[in-house]
Amino acid sequence: MTVTVIWRTFLAWVWAIWLGCLALIVVAFAVEVPVLRWMAPFLGPSWIPTAHLGFECAAMAAAGFVAGRFNRSHPMWTAGLLAATFCVTDFRGAIAVNVPWLIRLAWNSFHDSRYLDSLVTSLGTHVLLFGCLIAGAMLSRPREKAISIVD
Repeated sequence: MTVTVIWRTFLAWVWAIWLGCLALIVVAFAVEVPVLRWMAPFLGPSWIPTAHLGFECAAMAAAGFVAGRFNRSHPMWTAGLLAATFCVTDFRGAIAVNVPWLIRLAWNSFHDSRYLDSLVTSLGTHVLLFGCLIAGAMLSRPREKAISIVD
């Protein structure tokens, strides 16, 4: 491989991950916040966290879809790198993914059992959100040609 091909491949990966992060932020702030404010009186205070989690799942799926779509040759690897990006950075205002905090919570739960309930809830939320990211990337894969018995 030449240096130009390697450089173009690297830029394609970076571009896809950047657009995935942008899609996450756009969906989280431009769609989720206004719709939740509109729906809050109808839902009631007990259902707002559930609706918020649903919108976060949609935002993560959109981020995975956009990242996978812009790197069509390797959508699942792109989603994995995007997930690694979310593990390092803190999107506290946009999404409830905070892996360093989850690691500290796990450490605290080994020392004090009062943290265990919160750890299970947070771990389940993180698994659900990263699963939505992977599902979005799977939806962005190119369609395979269907096998037919009639040609």
